[in-house]
Amino acid sequence: MLSSGTNGISVEAIPAFSDNYIWLFRRGGEECAVVDPGEAEPVLARLDRDRLNLRYVLLTHHHFDHIGGAEELLEAYPQAMAFGPDDGRITCDHVPCDEGKTVELADLGLQFSVLEVPAHTRTHIAFHGHGLLFSGDTLFSVGCGKLFEGTAEQMQGSLDKLASLEADTLIYCGHEYTLSNCRFALAVEPDNQALKSKAEWAGRQRDRGQATLPANLGEELAVNPFLRTRERSVVEAARSIDPAAKPGAGVLGVIRRWKDAF
Repeated sequence: MLSSGTNGISVEAIPAFSDNYIWLFRRGGEECAVVDPGEAEPVLARLDRDRLNLRYVLLTHHHFDHIGGAEELLEAYPQAMAFGPDDGRITCDHVPCDEGKTVELADLGLQFSVLEVPAHTRTHIAFHGHGLLFSGDTLFSVGCGKLFEGTAEQMQGSLDKLASLEADTLIYCGHEYTLSNCRFALAVEPDNQALKSKAEWAGRQRDRGQATLPANLGEELAVNPFLRTRERSVVEAARSIDPAAKPGAGVLGVIRRWKDAF
């Protein structure tokens, strides 16, 4: 559906379910990797179509729509290796990863650093390298994940960690949520001109049936309210709901609850 990337890496979105993306990436040859395969069938079809050889599976968290196809893919490609969080809820055979681990994808000549980014789930991780960030359901374009297993303080820490990466980092998240996220973000910051432009662009993309990803981290810092929880405009919006909201995690908690009910 989409081909993008950097440093000679091709990244393609394989749509799954209603709004998931499974990311397939490679570096010119037939060997490839996939990220968060919630279902196996569309991946197997893609591999068969272009005669690709699956060598690696990267998993960001245990939710079924991100791991549901992993076991079938590993059975179909027994030489493939999987990497994911150290979490017993991920039952397929995989190498457990924690903060600071370097995932070596030798057949692709690539390495990714593991970042622990809890809050959506308690063991959520992200993979960062070569100007790419596979963020799962922690950081979306113009949004962040729901706090299913963590706190606003944890999510603020996770987002601060991701926000500190290079501004030209390309963000590959797990869902096509950008347009709906823009609608909420405009309720928080109705005068944000960069956000208005982003929303208009996202609308055009979706009208054409095209993805809104990857996102650029530098742009996200200007339009994503969950990365802007210390900006005056976002703080004031949160304080219109809770006058005691403190910049940072306090504001994030308020606007996350607002988003949940939006």
